[in-house]
Amino acid sequence: MEHAERKNEPGDDGPTGEATPGTPGGTPNATPGGSPDATPAAARRARPWVKPLVIFLLLAIPAGYLYISAMQSRKGSTTKREEAVSKGLEEGWPSKVQRRIYGMTVPAYATDVAHYETNSWRTSSLYLQFTTNRKKLDKWLKQVGTNRAALQEGRITIDADEAAVVGWKFGSGHHWKGTVREQDKPKPNFQITANMDNPDRPRVFVISTVTP
Repeated sequence: MEHAERKNEPGDDGPTGEATPGTPGGTPNATPGGSPDATPAAARRARPWVKPLVIFLLLAIPAGYLYISAMQSRKGSTTKREEAVSKGLEEGWPSKVQRRIYGMTVPAYATDVAHYETNSWRTSSLYLQFTTNRKKLDKWLKQVGTNRAALQEGRITIDADEAAVVGWKFGSGHHWKGTVREQDKPKPNFQITANMDNPDRPRVFVISTVTP
């Protein structure tokens, strides 16, 4: 019996023992574009932007955090100043903690006592006002490191912007005296202005500022 030679037709499996594409010993699998699959090393070479991106993020994220924190601190300080103008000073003595931090005290039996604290990312200040008598004013001045002789005639040591924070007004037609007490950090600095219209009942306005 004669055996006719049979040719493979499309769709027929290859002869037994021959490797088919994609099997061991055959040709590598092709990608849709016709190129062999990329190796891990080739993939790394194909993405040279990954390392610079990681470095950028490591630097940018902390810097961005610090910037946002600073802006929030500044915004918070602005908000507190606006609240002080609208609500005025808080009546009464500063707390013990505030008096210790700002090196501030209030003469015994002082009247019209009020205070306000403002904080920012650079400095913190305590605004204080009170009315006292001659003897107690001298004692208070000594406690903050100065004396009555240091009070200069006509000197207003608190500028308009600072005064506006709490609604203070230092207009003309009054008898003003003032002095500034500066100290090395971290000790506070004092801006002292006194209304001496009634010498027996001086009215004192002071800002104590600390810088970390």
